[in-house]
Amino acid sequence: MRIGATADLHYFAPKFGVIQEQLAQARDQADLLVVAGDLTNYGKPPEMEQLLNSLVRLRLPIVAVLGNHDYESGLQSELIRMITDAGIKLLDGTAYERDGVGFAGTKGFPGGFGRGALTAFGEPEVKAFVQAAIDEALKLERAMSQLRTPKRVVVLHYAPIGDTVRGEAPEIYPYLGSSRLAEVIDRHGADIVLHGHAHHGSPDGKTTAGIPVHNVALAVLQGRQPPAVFRVFDI
Repeated sequence: MRIGATADLHYFAPKFGVIQEQLAQARDQADLLVVAGDLTNYGKPPEMEQLLNSLVRLRLPIVAVLGNHDYESGLQSELIRMITDAGIKLLDGTAYERDGVGFAGTKGFPGGFGRGALTAFGEPEVKAFVQAAIDEALKLERAMSQLRTPKRVVVLHYAPIGDTVRGEAPEIYPYLGSSRLAEVIDRHGADIVLHGHAHHGSPDGKTTAGIPVHNVALAVLQGRQPPAVFRVFDI
């Protein structure tokens, strides 16, 4: 299967025309498109409606997760309904199988990586923050445990490793992802992991167990040569 992948489209009508034209090439280059979060800019239904009008014209199966921007207006339930009504498979602690390839996904959450990961100690606000990261890891665990396919793709918005956020300011690394996600991935195994969120991060990395991780944020793809709005992976 040829998987086209992108993230962080941050739908903004005046600038989306060029992206839409380039994204149309996915019809010929991919069998399925993954959108790894931040479909909208401010999480507003009119943004999602216009983006979905563009995505459905691709006539490709689409798998997506929400990103932090999609939560900005507190209307994520409405956005989820719109996405599913458009025929897009939204992963939120859930799995999807197509042509022998399994997709497991969730949004993820910040928290930091490795020895720098925040722990649930001290104030209740800190504990609540850490619990949100743990909850997202548990959702990914549930999704991955459902897969029975020989090939496995993990879709996240936040990064599961530090390697693919390198290029961002080190001060914000803890806000770009959580290694709790990578622990789940390594425990269950996967062929590839796709995420976004880190606009100035690095395109490629690996988990501790050697599973390939790719940052497909639009800004990262635009920084490649030649610039692109999606990247294709053969699974």
